[in-house]
Amino acid sequence: MRGAAGIALMGVTPRVMAATGSMVPAKAEPFPLAAVRLRPSLYATAVETNRRYLHRLDPDRLLHNFRLYAGLAPRAPIYGGWESDTIAGHTLGHYMSALVLTWQQTGDAEMRRRADYIVTELAEAQAKRGTGYVGALGRKRPDGTIVDGEEIFPEIMAGRIKSGGFDLNGSWSPLYTVHKLFAGLLDIHAGWGNAQALAVAVGLGRYFARVFAALDDARVQEVLGCEYGGLNESFAELHQRTGDPQWLALAERIYDRKILDPLVAQQDQLANLHANTQVPKLIGLARLYEITGRQAPARGARFFWDTVTGHHSYVIGGNADREYFSGPDTIARHITEQTCEHCNSYNMLKLTRHLYGWQPDGALFDFYERTHLNHVMAAQHPGHGGFTYMTPLMTGTAREYSSPKDDAFWCCVGSGMESHAKHGESIFWQGGDALLVNLYIPSEARWERRDATLTLDTTYPMHGTSRLTFTDLGKGGHFPVALRVPGWASGRAIVTVNDRPVTPVLERGYAVVSRRWVQGDVVAITLPLDLRLEATPGDDATVAVVRGPMVMAADLGPSETPWNAPDPAMVGAEPLKAFVEQDTSTARYAARGIFRPADLSFVPFFSQYDRRSAVYFKRFTEAGWKAEEAAFLAEQARVRDIAARSVDVMHLGEMQPERDHGLTSEISYPVSYRGRQGRDARSGGYFEFGMAVRPGPLILQATYWGDERKRDFDILVDNVKIATQHLENNRPGQFFDVEYPLADALTKGKKRVRIRVVPHDRSSAGPVFGMRLFVAKKEPTA
Repeated sequence: MRGAAGIALMGVTPRVMAATGSMVPAKAEPFPLAAVRLRPSLYATAVETNRRYLHRLDPDRLLHNFRLYAGLAPRAPIYGGWESDTIAGHTLGHYMSALVLTWQQTGDAEMRRRADYIVTELAEAQAKRGTGYVGALGRKRPDGTIVDGEEIFPEIMAGRIKSGGFDLNGSWSPLYTVHKLFAGLLDIHAGWGNAQALAVAVGLGRYFARVFAALDDARVQEVLGCEYGGLNESFAELHQRTGDPQWLALAERIYDRKILDPLVAQQDQLANLHANTQVPKLIGLARLYEITGRQAPARGARFFWDTVTGHHSYVIGGNADREYFSGPDTIARHITEQTCEHCNSYNMLKLTRHLYGWQPDGALFDFYERTHLNHVMAAQHPGHGGFTYMTPLMTGTAREYSSPKDDAFWCCVGSGMESHAKHGESIFWQGGDALLVNLYIPSEARWERRDATLTLDTTYPMHGTSRLTFTDLGKGGHFPVALRVPGWASGRAIVTVNDRPVTPVLERGYAVVSRRWVQGDVVAITLPLDLRLEATPGDDATVAVVRGPMVMAADLGPSETPWNAPDPAMVGAEPLKAFVEQDTSTARYAARGIFRPADLSFVPFFSQYDRRSAVYFKRFTEAGWKAEEAAFLAEQARVRDIAARSVDVMHLGEMQPERDHGLTSEISYPVSYRGRQGRDARSGGYFEFGMAVRPGPLILQATYWGDERKRDFDILVDNVKIATQHLENNRPGQFFDVEYPLADALTKGKKRVRIRVVPHDRSSAGPVFGMRLFVAKKEPTA
């Protein structure tokens, strides 16, 4: 039963009971961000930290390539990281949006001044080119030089299209970057009516209209095989701003059939798809539904949201491992240091807002609150303002934030600067004559419809009570106030008006009080914040500890101290009885006698900025734990036996071992996954290194991850192929070893051999998480 449906009736006050009929409006819209000001809280701190970060960035450095490629002298040197690669320019689009949001959230006039300045610079660069195009993205030619990325588009128009999913004719996800620029321009236009921003967007739109007009439908699908962000949303929005039907037609043509058709047909085929490539496409479908009223886009968007939140999401609300969706209900097999790319959650929250506006339901904001608190708030460092790319959930893994030197500019730096500019955007909503409160964040808001000022006081989620005061109410009267009751509240929410208990109407995840409100009235809600266990989808034996909306983490010490201990396990029948609250202001608990190998302290996960955490725990009975210990000891004995017979070991992905073994490579990269280092090679590349040998039968052993997507590659010893390895879900949920016996002729009379790993065409090799040469075990004599 939903928590909202089972709210305890705390006293009966007939005069506030609702009339018959629905109390929650059929549709809703958020208060404008500019109408909300945050009061002191961790959210207000995040906005201020982010505001300082935006001030620190230099618009002219972000504009470097826009001017250079247009034939204008740059005004400042380019930034490093991704901004010095072929994806340059995506950060400026995010920055433009973040400037608008920060101006709306705080009123900082410098944000608006910078945004207008950027538009002026873009207009100059666009005029200098004379084609309508303006951009900073680069194109890597075969000789490795990076040039103006615009040169790929005439090739595409001529039908010469080459894409590997993220590379389009030598440019890194170019249409993704174009989408970010469109979004920034349209946000500035919407923010305060900057007509020049719309004019630049229209000119850019005309350029790409010509590009797509030159392609038949099959060629369009080839182009859309490379990540394109939410470009469909941009053209849909351009149609709304101008009324020009060509933009709507183009938005509908930018439709990736391979991905979107199954979602519209209510089919979950997300496994092995790059997650954040897909989410913006669904936001675009949501926008198309809002404009056209056609049901198919809405079906696809809602099914995708239901599928991702119900079957592909971690306890903190984020999704994806190594940026990719796994199979449904397989989260327990993917608890790694590469979980939860922040961009995914940024976009899932945008999609949630669209769905909620169509039909308000508190369950949508149960997900929003969880993700906003536990993932988004974990992704910004409150000190220097850096951002995470991934938010790791593997036990003992430290978070990694972008540097204060501003030399990263990952995609998640861009989405991070937007996320932390707008923490007030979803607190208050309105629909019909109803007021809805969806997030309990300390704030003040101006409700223009009622000529009212609202004040929301709370220390939630540390404490359960939130108080909403009608500080001013110019247009009083009888109307409903809907307070969201999360599903986890389990029927124990308490609602009062002016400190007197009332009986709310319970509907669609809300406690609704409808009465004649006057200035000074206070409606309050108290939610229970008990601890509970949540199992991962598909695996009841892997659990997390949650308090209200807040995911709890075992505190494993500072980030600078390596974590080398075994993963803690939860053993016993009633684990929550072992938790004792130590500090109510910080929600710190001690857990005694329930974890192996030692007792643990628990704190809110998001607050572990510079500390190591454990979030997921395997849960055992006492008997089950004894069996687990026995299996662990047996595996250790096997590993020790192979180590004793080893001739040479290659730790791939680690700098010194790769140097010691003379590694050479092309289109090959070190990787880190589940605490192990490794190396892969992409199509057209390889990696090769030397290993010591000695006389006698030898075995080459390679270690792989058992849930890899389909790939094929060859392994050669001194240029003789000894095996073709196929990886495709070989051993789900675990690393595994493959042994390749070497013929005596390969090593006879040699002290060293060269091992070479080569992917097949349009495939990749590995990752290989280490290789080892060891002496074959002698067969026992009869």
